[in-house]
Amino acid sequence: MQIAIAQFVLALGGLFLGTAEFAAMGLLPSIAETFEVDVPTAGHLVSLYAIGVVVGAPLLTVVTARMEKRKLLMGLAVLIVLGNAGSALAASFGQIGVARFVAGLPHGAYYGTAGLVAASLVAREKRTQAIGHVMLGLAAANVAGVPLVTWMGQVFGWRSAFGLVAAGGVLLVFLLPLVVPTRPAEKDASPRSELSAFGSLQVWLTLATAAIGFGGMFAVYSYITPTLTEVTGIAEARVPWMLALWGLGMVVGNTLGGWLADRSLTGAILGFFAWTVVTLALFGAVAANVWLAGLALFLVGIGFALVPALQARLLDAAPRAQSLASAMNHSTFNLSNAIGAWTGGLAISAGLGWASTGYVGAALAVAGLCIFTFALELQRKD
Repeated sequence: MQIAIAQFVLALGGLFLGTAEFAAMGLLPSIAETFEVDVPTAGHLVSLYAIGVVVGAPLLTVVTARMEKRKLLMGLAVLIVLGNAGSALAASFGQIGVARFVAGLPHGAYYGTAGLVAASLVAREKRTQAIGHVMLGLAAANVAGVPLVTWMGQVFGWRSAFGLVAAGGVLLVFLLPLVVPTRPAEKDASPRSELSAFGSLQVWLTLATAAIGFGGMFAVYSYITPTLTEVTGIAEARVPWMLALWGLGMVVGNTLGGWLADRSLTGAILGFFAWTVVTLALFGAVAANVWLAGLALFLVGIGFALVPALQARLLDAAPRAQSLASAMNHSTFNLSNAIGAWTGGLAISAGLGWASTGYVGAALAVAGLCIFTFALELQRKD
């Protein structure tokens, strides 16, 4: 029971981070109106958050290599509070830009450290399930957190959404020392040992697998609202319900995927990549039918099982740099967000239609599968 409670609190941090990240995209029109900028300019806030993630994950992980893990998580929770409180209180567009960058800094380091701590609380044969339990927070963000703060933003103003996430961060700071046991850093942990991860070809290939292969999901997610309104033909107010189906699929994927990965990590990664290829292509084919589109989104969400599975593989690939490897996994998923949005946008601009993002996503998943297969072949030869 104590382990389950600790994992729940660790997942809460993922809930707050995921809610703030994804809800910010839906709040951009309101933010743009407040600061008298156009929506594309307001979109730079999403980019600044992503830059914060990419910068913060390796930087914070390396400089805190010798820090006790529970204290590190508390420090990262403080950054969540500062970044989102600063976003809520920003008096200018420049100020909110800085705040969104700060809010992104703890993202990768928190997910990576929380997953590592959760894995350390259980036997090795259950570690991927433990990582998956932490990632349930991100899934819950899509099911409940994002719809809630989006509604709050519409009713009480966008500042209330960031304020709620900041309050959640305060709660996290108090809960972590109460339920999560101390976890000292490894005896030989150091910035140099963490940086050794970058010397492993298997680490780079696994990161490339995630960056490109998982970009397929973001190719669809980035344009899901216009796809559902223009192709599926539903009202914009119903879009959150469709996204909740995606989130439910993520919950199933995390739970089932962690269990399968602990039995055959390589088999789970190969299987879920194949699943992702098929389901993304399916969405492209059935997007015009509301019932089938909803089913396809649920099935696509199950492919989120790749996240804890790939993180477990990184732990194997970088035994002397597990903190950095875990954190970089989540930086990479922000890169996959950019890759997916860019490639999906190219297809739409070429006149292939909104639903073409499903086929683009499937192609990216195939590319990720090929990279992973290549990594396995190199590993076999070694």
